[in-house]
Amino acid sequence: MTIIDSQVHAYQANTPSRPWNSVPNWPAHVTGDEMVAAMDAVGVDGAIFISAFSLYQYDASYAVEVQQAHPNRFALVKPVDPDDPAVADVIAHWKHTPGAVGVRIMMPNEAGRDPHHPGFDRILRAAARHDLPVNLLCWGNLDAGAALIDRHPGTRFIIDHLGLLQPRVPPAPLQPWADLPQVLDLARRANVVIKVSGACTLSHEPYPFADIWDPLARLFDAWGLERCLWGTDWTRANAIVNYPQAVEPFRLTDRLSDGERAMLMGGACAKAYGWSPRRF
Repeated sequence: MTIIDSQVHAYQANTPSRPWNSVPNWPAHVTGDEMVAAMDAVGVDGAIFISAFSLYQYDASYAVEVQQAHPNRFALVKPVDPDDPAVADVIAHWKHTPGAVGVRIMMPNEAGRDPHHPGFDRILRAAARHDLPVNLLCWGNLDAGAALIDRHPGTRFIIDHLGLLQPRVPPAPLQPWADLPQVLDLARRANVVIKVSGACTLSHEPYPFADIWDPLARLFDAWGLERCLWGTDWTRANAIVNYPQAVEPFRLTDRLSDGERAMLMGGACAKAYGWSPRRF
């Protein structure tokens, strides 16, 4: 089967020539070459490279450089700025960038953004016009995310990180799946798919994180595996789980048939983004 990781973040070291906007508890660098080596070590064929917002904000230039160096392994998603009055033009230009397959908006609760901000509407109309799915980070803010989705039924959405607030460091929250009923309700929207990314960070058990499977089974039942996109969210999750530990529980579990695994770990992602990697 073709394995596609629906969310990875590669980045250079923090230098004056390409400074980080903030300094998270990530490794000092995970370059594009290092990301490819990590993928090769566990048989991941390709990945959706999400330009790291916490490091680079709306500048996706490093992601573009990496995709140019590894065009058969990465497709690109760029965060876009609702405060930019020219954001529709940014999206139009991004559509023609080699490897570009989507855009991203950040609307977690802590950001305090009004879901009725007119910039969101500009983004969502432009994304629909250019047939780009919108990756939506709305953990801790699912009601606002649902309102945005319902206001734009003609736009394709991809919910980031199961729609659930995920830690950067252990331990997992006491009730990490508390918002799961809201996530299941989102499945009623036909224009939405969901990333099963960062799931291992929600476990209260050590590797291979056996306690994630019962709540995930409820998610798979509600959404259907053809709308569920497996991913690691590496390197954000690095302090909790390394790359092999984020891959192998899904490759090796007996909770999935071979056909289900192929859909979850690649097929659904290829369909959602209209992209598949090529390995030689």
